[in-house]
Amino acid sequence: MEAEANNTPTSAATAAALPAVSWRTRLVKPLLYAGALAVAGTLTTASWWWSCGWQGCPTPAQLRAWKPTEGGALLARDSAFVSALSPVNRTNVPLSRVPAQVQAAFIAVEDRRFHAHHGVDWYGVGRATVANLAAGSVREGASTITMQLARNVFLGNRATERTFGRKLLEWRYATLLEASLSKQDILERYLNAIYLGNGVYGVEGASRDLFGKSVANISLGEAAMLAGLPKAPSSYSPRRDKSRALARRAVVFDVLLREGVADSATIQAVRSKPLKLSRAEWAPARAVDSWAVEAVRVTLDSLRKAGVIPKALNDAQLRVWSTIDRRAQIAGERAIAAGAWQIDQERAYGGFAVSSAGSRTQGALVALDPATGALRAIVGGRRIERKGFNRALRAKRQPGSTFKPFVYAEALRQGFTAATMLEDEPVEIDIGRTTWTPANYGDNYAGHITMRDALARSANAATVRLSSKLSVQRIADLAHAQGIVSELPIVPALALGAGAVTPLELTAAYAPFGNGGTRVSPFLVERVEDQFGRVIWSHPRTAGVKVLEVTDAFLITSLLQGVVDRGTGRPVRDAGIRGPVAGKTGTTNDGTDVWFVGYTPTLVASVWFGADDPQPLGWNASGGRLAAPVWARFLRDGWHSPEEDSAWMQPGGIETKQIDIGTGKLASDWCGPSRREFFVRGSAPKESCENDPYLAMRDAEPPDWHDSTGGAPGEIDPAQIAEAVSGVLEAVGGNGKARAAADRIMVELRKAQREAAREARREAERMRREMQSAPQPPVPPRPPRGRD
Repeated sequence: MEAEANNTPTSAATAAALPAVSWRTRLVKPLLYAGALAVAGTLTTASWWWSCGWQGCPTPAQLRAWKPTEGGALLARDSAFVSALSPVNRTNVPLSRVPAQVQAAFIAVEDRRFHAHHGVDWYGVGRATVANLAAGSVREGASTITMQLARNVFLGNRATERTFGRKLLEWRYATLLEASLSKQDILERYLNAIYLGNGVYGVEGASRDLFGKSVANISLGEAAMLAGLPKAPSSYSPRRDKSRALARRAVVFDVLLREGVADSATIQAVRSKPLKLSRAEWAPARAVDSWAVEAVRVTLDSLRKAGVIPKALNDAQLRVWSTIDRRAQIAGERAIAAGAWQIDQERAYGGFAVSSAGSRTQGALVALDPATGALRAIVGGRRIERKGFNRALRAKRQPGSTFKPFVYAEALRQGFTAATMLEDEPVEIDIGRTTWTPANYGDNYAGHITMRDALARSANAATVRLSSKLSVQRIADLAHAQGIVSELPIVPALALGAGAVTPLELTAAYAPFGNGGTRVSPFLVERVEDQFGRVIWSHPRTAGVKVLEVTDAFLITSLLQGVVDRGTGRPVRDAGIRGPVAGKTGTTNDGTDVWFVGYTPTLVASVWFGADDPQPLGWNASGGRLAAPVWARFLRDGWHSPEEDSAWMQPGGIETKQIDIGTGKLASDWCGPSRREFFVRGSAPKESCENDPYLAMRDAEPPDWHDSTGGAPGEIDPAQIAEAVSGVLEAVGGNGKARAAADRIMVELRKAQREAAREARREAERMRREMQSAPQPPVPPRPPRGRD
């Protein structure tokens, strides 16, 4: 209390000693703050206005290049137009084709001072402001033709807002348009861009829709009808309410008379004539249907969901540069349609039901650049479906033997060579309580064959035995590394194509075989631009991941060339395809799915056929017979000949040796047939083949052991017999029954052939054992080689 008493006089004295602060002084600081805020706000607003709402203003060059969209544009890899992305009922016409009376009518009604102002009609703004204040509501606008064009072109979803901010942006864009374009250019773009009701844009489209003729041929009365539509296109549409449309036209006539566009006599003569409308509504040519166009739309939707493309921009406002090759796309769609139709014809002849939609043969094709992953063609079915199921991208089917190259590539990585001998005999694999017995096609076995011949023959037994030595997990890991994204089962059957993949991922996974071992990521769109040419998004360029040594990629390509030259892919050569080609056929159980995946130095492509409801495609369905010829047709019609390509270059670290086919060892004069083989340097066999007189009978095959129909050397091809039987039956009875009977005869012939082959192998093995148990004569010295 004492302290408080002592402090009180001191505080009072101090307060009395301070000078009094005037009210003016007290206002200085708040006013300074308010002024600073006002300046900051003004500068911010000015900056916002100058930068077109922080979005960045289009350049004069972009404005001069812009034209109203006719549906967006999808461009091919050569920048040629492919299709409109979204249908828009508009046809642009130059101003020279728009009659002067049409131009004058729109100017008189919408912007009588069009040629006097510079985008914003300040006289009109003042007049509208006074009129609206007097009415107590918005009764009159002051939008010029330039401002209307700016609103429709630049503001997107904000075009319908009734805010001061929107009006400021209109003014900004209008001044830009006036500074970049002539009045004639502005008027031309306006007359092509304006919405005129019934889903139609522009005077040309509206003229065709309402009057059934081009705008170049319409009368003054028809021009007046068009000029009255922008104020309320739906309300004043003569198709919706003819009496109201005529009343609006009468108002336009009054304006034309006041502005001196037409005299009273002319207008009176026009009024007396009835308004004739076209019976049929107009629509421009629709967008070209294509699986590629549909796939691009899906890509654009994905980019929108990711926030890359503003949602305010619809497809009609975009120009999309794709990777599609027009020739390849057309050829692919035709090849798949024709191939599926042909398979259905054969199925019908063979007694297979194809009545329901799900049982009809479907197909898919994917083609891409092995160096970059750029898609050149994509076909999702036998018939183009708008927003339909794209089998090329989404259908997961078992790949069958087209998966085997991953097994053999992993074998090469682990030190196996193309000359490594594999046992190709019946095999049994214990899986839990069951036994899996994978069989070769037709139960044909070769005994012991090289890795090259095992892949060319598509020998199941040899492949399963090989995979058991490699680790199924490592095979799956390699397939994933190369581009397979679907989950793969870690089971022995994976070596033969268990699991399910899409054509797209299987095609991409083959690319490292042909490009030196680098994984690629498939892509369809190079870049996306808006209507002013500004790049919104471009495909990121990233370095590929190395998944195979260049030597291993070269070796597996060499093996797959053997498949095409001498193996199950021989129908590609039979179709006339020459030059460097590698690939692999695939057929799943009962011929439910058939495949061919092949590549050249510049293209890798896959062809698949099957039914949406999986079922056999026929008695003799196989990838070699059904898919490979279609692949060849696509390549012939849709791509340049592989003969124009340089062959895959032999990398350093690869050497060649002459090897004996029957043993996989170095060839000598005393052995059976031989061939040149590629090896990683240092991995070639060191031993020469033995002079076994029974070797040729037991193992060897001639170099070109396979023909286009799959027959073994020296045997009568059952397919040829079946064709002969079919010819006889066709001469007697109906074609369908004849084909079915021929197919059944062929099945029986193959069974007999397999049994005969098994019996021959058993006899050869018995003779070999007898000879081994007998005393062996000394090997005579090798005679000296003379000059040829």
